[in-house]
Amino acid sequence: MTETVRWAVIGTGRISESFVPDLQSAAAHSVTAVWGRSDERTEAFAGAHGIPTWSLDLDDVLGRDDIDAVYIATPPATHVSIALSALDAGKHVLVEKPMAMTAEDTAEIFARAEARGLFAMEAMWMKFNPLHRAVHAQVTDGLLGEPRHLRAAFGMPFPAGGSRWNAELGGSTVLDQGIYPVTLALWMLGPVATVTATGRVRDGIDIAAHVTLEHDGGRVAQLGCSIVEFIDPSAAISGTAGWIEIPAMFWATDSAQIHAGSTQALFHTPDLLSHPREGNGYTPMIRAVNAAISAGLMQHPDHDAAATIATARVMDTVRAAIFDGDL
Repeated sequence: MTETVRWAVIGTGRISESFVPDLQSAAAHSVTAVWGRSDERTEAFAGAHGIPTWSLDLDDVLGRDDIDAVYIATPPATHVSIALSALDAGKHVLVEKPMAMTAEDTAEIFARAEARGLFAMEAMWMKFNPLHRAVHAQVTDGLLGEPRHLRAAFGMPFPAGGSRWNAELGGSTVLDQGIYPVTLALWMLGPVATVTATGRVRDGIDIAAHVTLEHDGGRVAQLGCSIVEFIDPSAAISGTAGWIEIPAMFWATDSAQIHAGSTQALFHTPDLLSHPREGNGYTPMIRAVNAAISAGLMQHPDHDAAATIATARVMDTVRAAIFDGDL
């Protein structure tokens, strides 16, 4: 039996607007309170989503006895301080990606959660998406033979404004968009041995990156991200016996094409792999988090500290290369 998890939502931006309906529709969840920086916006958010309590006082929200867990969807540079405060207040944490600005800070969140006996996870919904899990199963089951190569990118011009364009708030195409290609590469191809990266910086923000990862066993991933231009936002995993294409937007899509398993699929008509999205796409992850918390786990085995920190270390290396080692 899973227990009802009572949530507070920290942040009232676009991601929270999509996340909260899925949280409320998933079984064994309730949203008790929301925190924001603006009276008008926070009150409106609470009213629109039927959340009984709203506040501009973070300590007040974190100190409530009717909250078990917090979902943190504020700008990336604020994630660590809020997550640590929530854990110190005895709350489980689900932190929007990137969990933190660096691997060191990411590790600190997990260490604090372990010290407090609480659950912590980065909200990497892609790893709980049924489509992506099915692709991963095909790869690990050997449909592609030995996986050798992966390509993935998330590049598109974003209008000025918001945290993406604010270095002090954690603006970074690598952390905001590149995290998806990097996460996919490590998930499908395993540990990384070498990272090579180039990119561009504007006003203290990495605005574009082109990355080559050499994985253990000679596997290679070629990745890209940008907030100033389009880079084909699809992905493909290739092996000695075929390949799988994940169309745009690869991190959120519900179908893939399998070019493997038969001559027809390889050279003529690929097989279709399809798993329709549930809600806004967060529901499978939310259920997994609820089950983990109810079971008394401090990490989710499908996206644990080791996986999250490994991705963060790659992003640290990429950003250091783009900024010529000066971050």
